[in-house]
Amino acid sequence: MTESPSSELLESQVAEFQQRFQLLQSTIQQAVIGQEPIVRHALIAMVAGGHVLLEGVPGLGKTLLVKTIASALHLKFQRVQFTPDLMPSDLLGTTLLVDDGKGQHRFHFEPGPVFCNVLLGDEINRATPKTQSALLEAMQEGHVTVGGETRQLDQPFFVLATQNPLEMEGTYPLPEAQMDRFFFQLLVPYPGEEDFSRILELTTGGGKMPIEAAISGEELLEMRQVASSLPLTPTIRQRAVRLVMATHPESPYATEEVKRYVRYGASPRAGQACIAAAKIEAALAGRFHVASEDLAAVAHPILRHRVMLNFEAQADGITSDRILDGVIASSRAQWAREAE
Repeated sequence: MTESPSSELLESQVAEFQQRFQLLQSTIQQAVIGQEPIVRHALIAMVAGGHVLLEGVPGLGKTLLVKTIASALHLKFQRVQFTPDLMPSDLLGTTLLVDDGKGQHRFHFEPGPVFCNVLLGDEINRATPKTQSALLEAMQEGHVTVGGETRQLDQPFFVLATQNPLEMEGTYPLPEAQMDRFFFQLLVPYPGEEDFSRILELTTGGGKMPIEAAISGEELLEMRQVASSLPLTPTIRQRAVRLVMATHPESPYATEEVKRYVRYGASPRAGQACIAAAKIEAALAGRFHVASEDLAAVAHPILRHRVMLNFEAQADGITSDRILDGVIASSRAQWAREAE
């Protein structure tokens, strides 16, 4: 049976999507040793148009990762070190009154570091809430408002923020509303012995490997369009809804641990992220539709920072990842019963 032109077009688009993603990932991992899941998820978030919160102790290559991503995409990169004295204008920019050289004065906008394609916000929880919130509009809307004037940011625009889970003194935890703006929260692990050895070999040899651009920003935006065009069945959409609802203690889909330890579950924005990321997972697998396993594959990084635990969970040492293990296992069991 001959495939329709639309099917043939989708097949070629998905094949090209896979090639571009694999090229981008392999280029980045020439400089970033190990951390394959972190690199993969960071790229999935970028393709989806989302932002990433990286949590890990210093020295694990978080800065190197985002700088390498920017180089591999030939995008403008900026780094901001968040500190308690950082002001919103230091991030967004400010309007100055300047002399035009002819005796006249005019207002001139001096853009801040947020006017880039890839923004690294180092230790975002060290900035005051006022400065943290300055990023909200940029992350959600793709523009900023300075001096009463709205200014568009170039696309693609990607924020990768870091925070140190060990050092909490003098920090300002991100509020729930801002945590919800992050597409993924990724936990950066310590490297294994073999990767550690390769890192030392690469970084103490006296030379640095230049990173060439693998694809362009325009090609990345094309990948976003391809992924978003993959079809989604009503069944998979309903499963995404129930997966997110299962993180709420009052939901009929909640597990016993959710009912006991969770104060508030994930928002509808988590459901949007689940579907967007699952479509990318499907495209990377070479499929032309989203499967239930695609939802399960992206559930942890999407939901872990959106599940608010209560005091009992903190006292018992319960983590959001443990809660999500039970939620995903329960969801998979339900999906298997529905397939019978």
